[in-house]
Amino acid sequence: MAATATLSHTDAENLSKLKSAVATLDQISENEKSGFINLVARYLSGEAQHIEWSKIQTPTDEVVVPYDTLAPVPEDPSETKNLLDKLVVLKLNGGLGTTMGCTGPKSVIEVRNGLTFLDLIVIQIETLNAKYGCNVPLLLMNSFNTHDDTLKIVEKYANSNIDIHTFNQSQYPRLVVEDFSPLSTKGNAGKDAWYPPGHGDVFPSLMNSGKLDTLLSQGKEYVFVANSDNLGAVVDLKILNHLINNKNEYCMEVTPKTLADVKGGTLISYEGKVQLLEIAQVPDEHVNEFKSIEKFKIFNTNNLWVNLQAIKRLVEGEALKMEIIPNPKEVDGIKVLQLETAAGAAIRFFDEAIGINVPRSRFLPVKATSDLLLVQSDLYTLSDGFVTRNSARANPANPSIELGPEFKKVASFLSRFKSIPSIIDLDTLKVTGDVWFGAGITLKGKVTIAAKSGLKLEIPDGAVIADKEINGPEDI
Repeated sequence: MAATATLSHTDAENLSKLKSAVATLDQISENEKSGFINLVARYLSGEAQHIEWSKIQTPTDEVVVPYDTLAPVPEDPSETKNLLDKLVVLKLNGGLGTTMGCTGPKSVIEVRNGLTFLDLIVIQIETLNAKYGCNVPLLLMNSFNTHDDTLKIVEKYANSNIDIHTFNQSQYPRLVVEDFSPLSTKGNAGKDAWYPPGHGDVFPSLMNSGKLDTLLSQGKEYVFVANSDNLGAVVDLKILNHLINNKNEYCMEVTPKTLADVKGGTLISYEGKVQLLEIAQVPDEHVNEFKSIEKFKIFNTNNLWVNLQAIKRLVEGEALKMEIIPNPKEVDGIKVLQLETAAGAAIRFFDEAIGINVPRSRFLPVKATSDLLLVQSDLYTLSDGFVTRNSARANPANPSIELGPEFKKVASFLSRFKSIPSIIDLDTLKVTGDVWFGAGITLKGKVTIAAKSGLKLEIPDGAVIADKEINGPEDI
């Protein structure tokens, strides 16, 4: 193995011991074993790419293409069908809804009108397939955490006009920091001994699962990859058309950064290539500059369009050496390390890679119940599975919403609202304490509702609250 050449004696010994231990793990495939050992070897050899700050350049419009300069889509429906027949949609479905108090895949949280993320995704693609007579398949990349549940859920779409494929991303052993052994050899045989190594794993997993060759044999050319919780990540014909015409092997959708997005990765030009710059790669003295929206104006939405032939070429050549993200955790008091990669970091390995600076509407993730409040409210309407912004709102930015810990879990969030308030004219909302909302409430401007400790504060049905701070019933 080439990577061992630069290892210290101790690291080389650790790696050799780890290799022997991993060889005995019968829970995972040979592909997973070698993928894991390669990742650890790269990590130990410290081949982290150091960014020289002075070499960073702002990408030009050729590299990060403004969305409004894209050519219009061909008007002939048969040409549109030809475009769509080259496309596959892949949703990253490995995440559990644990932060929002759910068990099982996050994609089965109800978003609107009783429909889940997955329902909306299926309806969107069904609508496309029906409209153009094309066959865009849906792939779901699960982790071992979401696999079984997803298979059960997908059964309900058996009669839809859409091919749904599921495959699993790799399962890697968590590394015990102390002696560099797999956690599963320490008597911990449960799921906690394993981890999915981030969405950068989508490329090898697509290939190892056999799905990549199947899709290529069906004449598919591009995969549109997006997080299953991003409601804005819908198929865009203008982007697909642009990539096919310009032979771009990889495209990352970026969007203008607001102060809420300071941690998101950004695209830079570096030594003649476009690449992703993540906050973890930024030297401490430049972090504030990275977070500012003056120098770095865009961030990665994780909506990615990638050429399938190029994925095959690069995975076969073991060329996708994405930056490694070390993620330290603790399991039953044992310090462990999991090494991960991100799909966006692969951009620098593809030919003719570009970014497209898309409207903010293509980035609508639901990471917390405050996001759920936005998409369930009158700010958005739902039609054919597409969640669309209400044109009645004048302000292009969404309201900033902060809900206290009482609202963190989906079940408690839903129980505290008889109905979701009207927020078309809301700027900011901050709620703390034991607060309950009646039906038909309207919130406008800047609203703060802070129930005093030990007080249950009920906002009555039909209340209109504009630019107010409320601490008790007397303030309403």
